[in-house]
Amino acid sequence: MQIISTILIILSCFIICCLKCLHATDEPLSLDYYRSSCPNVEAIVRKEMECAVLSDLRNAAFILRLHFHDCFVQGCDGSVLLDDTYTLQGEKNAPTNSNALKGFEIIDRIKNKLESECPNTVSCADALTIAARDATVLVGGPYWDVPLGRKDSKTASFSLVESNIPGSNDGLLSIIAKFMYQSLSVTDMVALSGAHTIGMARCTNYRARIYGDYQTTSTMNNIAESNLKTLKSTCPAVGGGDDNESPMDYVTPNLFDNTYYHILLRGEGLLNSDQELYSSFLGVQTSKLVKKYAEDAIAFFEQFSESMVKLGNITNPETYVDGEVRKNCRFVNT
Repeated sequence: MQIISTILIILSCFIICCLKCLHATDEPLSLDYYRSSCPNVEAIVRKEMECAVLSDLRNAAFILRLHFHDCFVQGCDGSVLLDDTYTLQGEKNAPTNSNALKGFEIIDRIKNKLESECPNTVSCADALTIAARDATVLVGGPYWDVPLGRKDSKTASFSLVESNIPGSNDGLLSIIAKFMYQSLSVTDMVALSGAHTIGMARCTNYRARIYGDYQTTSTMNNIAESNLKTLKSTCPAVGGGDDNESPMDYVTPNLFDNTYYHILLRGEGLLNSDQELYSSFLGVQTSKLVKKYAEDAIAFFEQFSESMVKLGNITNPETYVDGEVRKNCRFVNT
């Protein structure tokens, strides 16, 4: 029954993806979209990201997460950047995003610089996509060319945040389904999850894991035992501490490398959704990919770059009809 259920879920996701493709009216993105209108766009974004990461290495993870959460809801349309107003309920305060997303001020600074040099030209969605690439590079990750030409949405979706964004305690089938809904493959999913080699997770998102099956999946050597003790000291089973944070890669938390996959091989993934990639009995393909990327950092970097382009190419067809280039990323134009 479990196998039949798995097949049905996967087939459903394929059908959904096919329907999305059939109804898409997306105009193609291009590498030279701003060649004439704003030739310095990438240099401007890069400079601001260099300042941001130099001031705090964690800013790289903040921007990567913002980009991911933007693209999984309505496509990469800058909807995650919108503030709530009397007439618009944004995505920032949805339970999954609340207290989890940071870095909005960095995008504000980037947008201000872009407006000074190229008014009404570069979308917030494009600025965020470029910034995510630069954030990765600045902490040791790979470079990739970013196709451009997105428009900013005039809408947001509070409800889609909860249904589309993978949760920290999701099982493998749920995670696969959410990625496939975005037309991202299992390979994309495992590679993109490697972004957790940088950044922190809140106690509320890993409490169930460290008081659950962490000891079952982990080899529990001296280092693992010490790490688990530290995790429990900052994230009590009861009595608060929900917003206390711990690195998802406790070995090299500020370096974009393949250590994340080594941690999964040892059964020490901080989030259940991460460890599921290797430890789930359904993860025949995902466990092989985890091993591959742990053994071959170049293969991980190459696939991550390719998958990030696919992620960034998830567009919102409505923006080609009713989209805009926002002057302020927090609000639609008036």
